Amino acid sequence: MAGLLTWIHFGDLHVDEADGYEGLSRFRALAALAQTHAGPESAGGTVDFAFLPGDNANHGTHDQYARIADAMTGLSLPWHVLAGDHDFEPGDLTAMHAITTNLAPYAVTMNGYRCLFLDIVSAGDGGPDFRIDPGQRRWIERELSAATAATLRSVVFMHAYPGDLRDDPDGIAGLFAAHRVAFVDTGHTHYNELLNDGRVVYGATRSTGQIEEGAAGFSVVTLDDGIPSWRFQAIDDPWPLVQITAPADRRLITDPDHSGHVPNGSFVVRAKILGASAPAEAFARLDDGAVVAMTYDGAGLWEATIDGVADGLHRLSVRSDGGEDVIEILVRAPRPLDRPGPPRLKRNAPTALGRDVHAIGAWPDRGIDGAQRGPNKNGLDW
Repeated sequence: MAGLLTWIHFGDLHVDEADGYEGLSRFRALAALAQTHAGPESAGGTVDFAFLPGDNANHGTHDQYARIADAMTGLSLPWHVLAGDHDFEPGDLTAMHAITTNLAPYAVTMNGYRCLFLDIVSAGDGGPDFRIDPGQRRWIERELSAATAATLRSVVFMHAYPGDLRDDPDGIAGLFAAHRVAFVDTGHTHYNELLNDGRVVYGATRSTGQIEEGAAGFSVVTLDDGIPSWRFQAIDDPWPLVQITAPADRRLITDPDHSGHVPNGSFVVRAKILGASAPAEAFARLDDGAVVAMTYDGAGLWEATIDGVADGLHRLSVRSDGGEDVIEILVRAPRPLDRPGPPRLKRNAPTALGRDVHAIGAWPDRGIDGAQRGPNKNGLDW
């Protein structure tokens, strides 16, 4: 069983003097907000790190990076930082050492997950020209194979979707699918989006410095035994943030035979709560049924058991201290031997892995409007 892993994703900063460092001001405000409500002490140590997905300094200059490094001190979590095509504008990533000493590609193991941080810019010529060189391609395959052999779930961090790669996008996404990567977190799009290609869930978070939609904010991503959950928290959104981590929302199902993705009639609902002043209680509710008190397990999660759920689609909610999360779950209850039911859910053969065709579309409760305004090749209105 994989563990629990949570991180905060700040979308592409694009820090630039040309806009009066407006993106940097937003980043400072968001980092302070995260520190107050989801930092190590306020979150009870249940957020593991913060992530910058690339396009940090809009022109890759030393001054831009110095200002970013100073702003990063506002959040006392470990940082993982990738490069984007804008960071590579000088032709190398030397200046980026100001904000990270560990340039991708590299991998770390956290909480039962093997986390791979990829470099998709250095093999290209900018512009964007996203590529993974043959050496890194072999490294990715070795890392994923080793994680699978060690029964670790893998998580991948990269600046853009595999579908944006110039070389072998299908091969890279196929590797992710073959090794059951739990989540791929990306930047570049400038808009909030989730993709589910039937094997892997991909997420992208709204740009901080070049916003095409809505207010600035950050996403909170959690993996609970490999089950992904994703929420966007805008700068003016109320706290606490309640995040149901299991079972999976129907839009994020990738393994229908896993009871955490498709429960079988009785299940444990788990939720994480960030930013509550003193969350003394939390409550779960299925559809219009009875409210069920949840218990705190001491590891950042609230839990409750719900029994006897019928087949079909259900609304599951968790509330705490005025905050609420609501998802839709699919249940396939077990059948008695003398009354066999329909077969387990079936899946089509995988196609167009890691590509935008699998976007789940608008999900307003998650801050996803589905309009796709941004600079990637699928972006509209930009």
